[in-house]
Amino acid sequence: MIFDENPENIFIYHYVEEMISSYTEYYKSNFNESELTLKEFSILLRIRFQSTATQHDLVDLFKVSGAYIAKLLRKFEDMNYVVRKEVPENRRKKLVKITDEGIKKTDELIEIIQNWENKVTANISGDELKTLKEILFKIIII
Repeated sequence: MIFDENPENIFIYHYVEEMISSYTEYYKSNFNESELTLKEFSILLRIRFQSTATQHDLVDLFKVSGAYIAKLLRKFEDMNYVVRKEVPENRRKKLVKITDEGIKKTDELIEIIQNWENKVTANISGDELKTLKEILFKIIII
């Protein structure tokens, strides 16, 4: 089969799928997924860089069920990656904070991400990379 290599004729969706596939393969070959899955690490990484996040915020952000987030946060607590604290004004709300152990674990993931990004962007300039990130940001803010 012959593929059309003209970038104008290929959907953005295809590029996104290829990038996800490339990163997933790289992640699996460089990290033991028996501890945390790629999805779980994505959530832990987001918790690290959120100034404040509640369980409900994470449900909304990741479009998953409250039960899934509650179970995952329990797992993170058992691994000493996060702590949950009640919000004094509303005891039903739980504020989620990363621990020092969680920061160490996410540092490992950040190194993997940075190595993959360096590999896949090796042939583009710094200005092109900046433009790419700006465009992708515009795309996801729908």
